[in-house]
Amino acid sequence: MTKEIQSHAMTQAPSLPGPHAGYMPGFGNDFETEALPGALPQGRNSPQKCNYGLYGEQLSGTAFTAPSHQNERTWCYRIRPSVRHSHRYTKIALPYWKSAPNIVPDVVSLGQYRWDPVPHGDAPLTWLTGMRTMTTAGDVHTQVGMASHIYLVTESMQDAYFYSADSELLVVPQEGRLRFCTELGIIDLEPKEIAILPRGLLYRVEVLEGPCRGFVCENYGAKFDLPDRGPIGANCMANRRDFKSPVAAFEDREVPSTVTVKWCGEFHETQIGQSPLDVVAWHGNYAPVKYDLRTYCPVGSILFDHPDPSIFTVLTAPSGQAGTANIDFVLFRERWMVAEDTFRPPWYHKNVMSELMGNIYGQYDAKPKGFVPGGMSLHNMMLPHGPDRTAFEGASNADLKPEKLDETMSFMFETRFPQQLTEFAGKEAPLQDDYIDCWESLEKKFDGTPGAK
Repeated sequence: MTKEIQSHAMTQAPSLPGPHAGYMPGFGNDFETEALPGALPQGRNSPQKCNYGLYGEQLSGTAFTAPSHQNERTWCYRIRPSVRHSHRYTKIALPYWKSAPNIVPDVVSLGQYRWDPVPHGDAPLTWLTGMRTMTTAGDVHTQVGMASHIYLVTESMQDAYFYSADSELLVVPQEGRLRFCTELGIIDLEPKEIAILPRGLLYRVEVLEGPCRGFVCENYGAKFDLPDRGPIGANCMANRRDFKSPVAAFEDREVPSTVTVKWCGEFHETQIGQSPLDVVAWHGNYAPVKYDLRTYCPVGSILFDHPDPSIFTVLTAPSGQAGTANIDFVLFRERWMVAEDTFRPPWYHKNVMSELMGNIYGQYDAKPKGFVPGGMSLHNMMLPHGPDRTAFEGASNADLKPEKLDETMSFMFETRFPQQLTEFAGKEAPLQDDYIDCWESLEKKFDGTPGAK
């Protein structure tokens, strides 16, 4: 039994029982799925002849010799092998999508910055033409570091497809709804959800409800994983069962198509005569995944003080240094605050990590004004930051009853590298020139006597 998706002519595997039709639960699970009965070989990966005349092909997300608990690969059974989905490549320009290193001499990255939401404008934009890089860090050539982007999408990709050989993409919608038609299945994405698109995965992006705007963390390094919980134990934070990978879906369409590849920070295009979304069945543990941020269960202090913001980590991409991430994805969502005799908002600090924040919706508790949904801020490594005067005075004098911090969801892309502003971020994006002034009115309260207010 198959189901025809008329809007994009993809034949999808039957849905599994349960509330999440079209998806399979689990983070890092080993899945198997077929859109046609008998398309998936049993007991072997590469039979002499595959059913339906399909080709067996492996997509490897790690080195062959990676430790078994880190080894990731997926076997695909497709109408044509991927080598038939590429021809001679032509270099193209996507001038707003930048990769590290990208140091602009006349743009100063040293500072505390905040931006209003980037407007959509009037020009039609696809997933590729609407990507706007804000910061870069590390080096795409040596596969360390990251880039942060805003996406502005108003139009679906028509017979056009994309994959990045450089990175996996963490997508955080803020406005509108997108559909990712990938080689391994379909992911529909809306605000309060995220998706991870693995390195090397080919896909087309369609607009379900526009205009669409959101944030992207482009991870050059080791892939995102769930953080170690340590003494927290087996539960809370992000649970594996709440991550969903799509069931198999394919299309068999003979139509002139374009495939764009991002490779070593540059973009190349090839013309082919058919849709490359032709994987009829697959099995493995290297696959796209979506996650509903509303299922994230935060933990925190239940007496006094509060832990470091790392307690809110959803995903982490490790570096070669234990405990120091290439990237952390941190979520600040609705939660109860109950700590006694405690300054409850984030405290003032300097950090070896560089923090880029985005507001999905609502009001952030450390900056009650100016940090609006769709906006971003950047506090680079070892630059001081913290609450503005309004937040400080409010928290210092509040009646510390249990309080529900409600209607709020912000996030942070945190990296061990300094984040360099792009020319777009420094000169075109709606930068709040007066952001640094939000701390100007903080008063000297010290008068040499105990209990000074």
